[in-house]
Amino acid sequence: MGMTLEGNLNGRGLRFGLVASRFNDFIVKHLIEGAQEALRKCGVEDDLIDLVRVPGAMEIPVAAKRLAETGAYDAILCLGCVIRGGTTHYDLVCGEAAKGIAQVPLQTGVPAIFAVITAENIEQAIERSGAKMGNKGYEGALAAVEMATLSAQLRKGPPARRGRRKQP
Repeated sequence: MGMTLEGNLNGRGLRFGLVASRFNDFIVKHLIEGAQEALRKCGVEDDLIDLVRVPGAMEIPVAAKRLAETGAYDAILCLGCVIRGGTTHYDLVCGEAAKGIAQVPLQTGVPAIFAVITAENIEQAIERSGAKMGNKGYEGALAAVEMATLSAQLRKGPPARRGRRKQP
């Protein structure tokens, strides 16, 4: 059997970009706080956590990609909240934000974590931002640290196999 690689939660020395929407800020502010708390618990220093605010969820992917393209960040954490209304706008925003965020690591190689709450109502959003169902910002930050450490391992490639020689 070959090797198994997985990330860990040691964020010491790693730099993270947080991209957070201002829309539904009464929810998003709790996601930001949760993310910052989780990163600190993983050993990330405050001056290695940068926060970029954008108007809404649709703008998150553009800012996330720009941050990733700088090469300065080990992972990008995308934070926002979209609450269903009476129109199909919700489906459009959720789908396009998710697709855009998913493209960031594929185009740049920098992990981008989707921690955007998509809720049917305000009560669900509150529950997912620190009440009954945890804090999606906190959970997303843990995933960001794990993916940053895994990505670092993957960049190095597999270790040389010991005891095996190339066939002539």
